[in-house]
Amino acid sequence: MGSFDYFVVFAEMRTGSNFLEANLNAFPGLACLGEAFNPHFVGYPNKADCLGITLPQREADPLALIRAVKGTEGVLSGFRFFHDHDPRILDQVLNDPRCAKIILTRNPVDSYVSWKIAQATGQWKLTDVRRRKDAQAEFDAGEFTRHMEQLQGFQVFLLNALQTTGQTPFYVAYEDLQDVAVMNGLARWLGQVDQLDRLDDKLKVQNPAPLSEKVENFDQMEQALARLDRFNLTRTPNFEPRRGANVPGYVAGAQTRLMYMPVRGEIDDQVMEWLAALDGGPVEALETQFTQKRLRQWKRRNKGHRSFAVIRHPVARAHSVFCNRIVWTGKGSFGEIRRILRNRHKLPIPGRNDDSPYPLEQHREAFKMFLDFLKANLAGQTSIRIDQTWATQSAVIEGMAGFALPDMIVREDEMGAYLPALAQQVGHGDPGDPPAIPEDRPFALADVYDDEIEAKTQDVYQRDYLMFGYGSWK
Repeated sequence: MGSFDYFVVFAEMRTGSNFLEANLNAFPGLACLGEAFNPHFVGYPNKADCLGITLPQREADPLALIRAVKGTEGVLSGFRFFHDHDPRILDQVLNDPRCAKIILTRNPVDSYVSWKIAQATGQWKLTDVRRRKDAQAEFDAGEFTRHMEQLQGFQVFLLNALQTTGQTPFYVAYEDLQDVAVMNGLARWLGQVDQLDRLDDKLKVQNPAPLSEKVENFDQMEQALARLDRFNLTRTPNFEPRRGANVPGYVAGAQTRLMYMPVRGEIDDQVMEWLAALDGGPVEALETQFTQKRLRQWKRRNKGHRSFAVIRHPVARAHSVFCNRIVWTGKGSFGEIRRILRNRHKLPIPGRNDDSPYPLEQHREAFKMFLDFLKANLAGQTSIRIDQTWATQSAVIEGMAGFALPDMIVREDEMGAYLPALAQQVGHGDPGDPPAIPEDRPFALADVYDDEIEAKTQDVYQRDYLMFGYGSWK
């Protein structure tokens, strides 16, 4: 009997996971089954099932698919898993020493640029170079920072889980994929006696040019990467000390010794507008994209600094997220999650790219169903990620404590009193009030709020009501 019953390839988009899968499947005793736990399909986009398990069956019982993977006869089977795949199986997989863990990494700049080019061309795989589509990527510093944080957070999570359970994964870098000796070594580690003479040649490298030729605004990218001050970019787990806080999301005044530590509640724009106005500049002048090192340097330079977070009543926060991320279909919305909520969770919201008016009662019903989804999502019962915009505020602030807690946690309805007081502590005599928070669209919370919505929200966010002393919204 071999050392393993099945395997998982932990990877991300544009890291070469398709090529790795193709070469694993070239061994007679191995079978990689695609993205078995992708929230949008099971295995592959054009397949109705994986080992006889359909998408609805997997959603109802994800461990049934794990059992099917372990039960394949004659081959050692596995699947690819990305950070945004169904989190419900992670405890089972990570705590099982009979599951072989393969961790595939790639320089995050390369994977980001490749992802941007694939988005621009619509070409995600290449099997015939004559059909190759060409495009340049446009580097977006904020988007890249979010990309980095997602990769880093998941890799650190994996590293810690394997350390605490005493397991050793097989690490493969993107550059290793072209080395037949490494592929044969991986197969031997998985218990295979067969060896390859050459690698699979069906999939082709899509963008072999240097980064300077693939990025439209390469000079801006160089400046942004220098400002991020990241080290050891070729090995994702070692980027910087592990943390639970979202340090790159922190925002500091251009000159004022105030730092905003966002909880994410759809009020960030107003808070940052007020913070920028303290120094008479635009929001773009605020200091952002912190690392822990840069944050320590900022704190040392700014003696007497103050930091703050702003929390909202859970009903107001949930409704704003629903309106701005789910109902709204423009920039900043969660398009794929919106589609899943419409199609799988049956929320009665307008279709894709449809911002036409819909009735108030339909909006109220959709919001109540969204609250039902949040309850299941926060309990780990869905395959959709727990996004920070709707995670419990107490959990977000606990994460901040991994680095440093804010000096003050300000409630939304107290911003007019406490934010100016904080500004006065760092030398502003007349700081002015923060802008008013605009009402949600297409309907204000007051238009839909009732006792049932309050009860549902308290059921979802019991801990926030308890920890922050919230009562009913009205």
